[in-house]
Amino acid sequence: MPIPTTQKATHAVDSVLEAIGDTPLVRLPDDFDSQPRCEIYLKLEYLNPSGSTKDRIALAMVRGAEARGELKPGGRIVECTSGNTGAGLAVVAACLGYDITLVIPDKMSQEKIAVLSALGAEVVVTPANVPIEDPMHYTKVAERLAQADPNSWWPNQYHNRDNTDAHYSGTGKEIWQQCGGQVDVFVAGAGTGGTLTGIAQALKEQNPEVKIIGVDPPGSILAEYWKTGVVIEPGPYAVEGVGEEEIPGAWDAGLIDDYYVVEDGESFRMTRKLAEKTGIFAGGSSGMNLVAALRIARTLPSDARVITILPDSGRAYLSKVYSEGWMRDAGYLPRIPKQKATVGDLLHEKEQCVVKPDDCLAWAIRQAGERGVRPLPIANGDELLGVLNEQAAAEHLASGDDLTSILVGSCLSPAPPVLSGADSWQVAAAALKDYEAVLVRNSQGWTSLNRRDWLRALGRLDHSA
Repeated sequence: MPIPTTQKATHAVDSVLEAIGDTPLVRLPDDFDSQPRCEIYLKLEYLNPSGSTKDRIALAMVRGAEARGELKPGGRIVECTSGNTGAGLAVVAACLGYDITLVIPDKMSQEKIAVLSALGAEVVVTPANVPIEDPMHYTKVAERLAQADPNSWWPNQYHNRDNTDAHYSGTGKEIWQQCGGQVDVFVAGAGTGGTLTGIAQALKEQNPEVKIIGVDPPGSILAEYWKTGVVIEPGPYAVEGVGEEEIPGAWDAGLIDDYYVVEDGESFRMTRKLAEKTGIFAGGSSGMNLVAALRIARTLPSDARVITILPDSGRAYLSKVYSEGWMRDAGYLPRIPKQKATVGDLLHEKEQCVVKPDDCLAWAIRQAGERGVRPLPIANGDELLGVLNEQAAAEHLASGDDLTSILVGSCLSPAPPVLSGADSWQVAAAALKDYEAVLVRNSQGWTSLNRRDWLRALGRLDHSA
């Protein structure tokens, strides 16, 4: 039996909140890109507890609100978020005992939305394709919800000084210390502007000659405003967590020495390359920052040092940046020439599944639901017997029958047409005129192709080739 002790474990902390910050700075390998001659260092902010740099500002904003009496015990935090600040606030709320409501636009990845719910937040999803003055814009919805509840506090991260101060007192000073006082250029994108501004303040306080480079996606207004002072009409962009539709109060244009604009596709391809070549598994804005860092590094002497920040983890983008299908559908990877495209090309990354007639119905329903292979093929070895009769399965479910005692073979329906993964995509087009879904057999197994899959996959075809 262990001997009771009151001695604290070495290097342990009492709360996950104490694990925020002090993230590592990692040098980009020399062979990652052959052109830059100088050092490039990456600040791995995705190693914060919730997976992003926003943990820093979440804790700082909550502590500031408590000190000012704006957030009281038993209160509710209500904030608009692109996902990362929300996750950070949800972690802080869980540790400190606050309720939390988070408003997020629907363009954000499903992984981000699921994380917020998993952390105990009430999640409100709003349309992404509305102008900032629209009452359904996520910032307006959050403000309205907070004002309706006198027990609520709205951090308003875009205009909250604690946002900037968290990076001034934390991230920026960490970078200076980790670099031993040698920083020549710092490169980062801006959403709220707190990260870029706070770090810039800290570094320029130490050395006014440090160059601060902002990075923007096309469609954001920040780069153009910095260059011309004109607020342009915002446009769409796919990278998440950076870029803006209005000028945030946490952003200080006067600290920035230059601004680069990086296309979404270039950002995402760099993100994937970073993971494949270095094992650094970061999000899309990290790729954007690295593209800009490499651009400026190519102009610098060999004794220079460039620092950039990797704001969040790639785990939030498995269905987007790290999905080859999504990348092709969006045109960020080369599309498939239509003359050469096969059924298998259009089904890349779709789950495959087959069940046997003597499997239990519970297992078949689970496979159809979790893997999304519908109709679900039922085969005995290489012989296709049919597909799962979903109506019969639903009736067993509705009756409360013991699904583990019912064999799949008792819920059999005739199979629709079966295609080969090597068939031309036009074969699938013809089959789906008459059937809602067909089966596809390839060397790896069975899957299905339905009209929804078809609509999504057609975007991968290059009609100009």
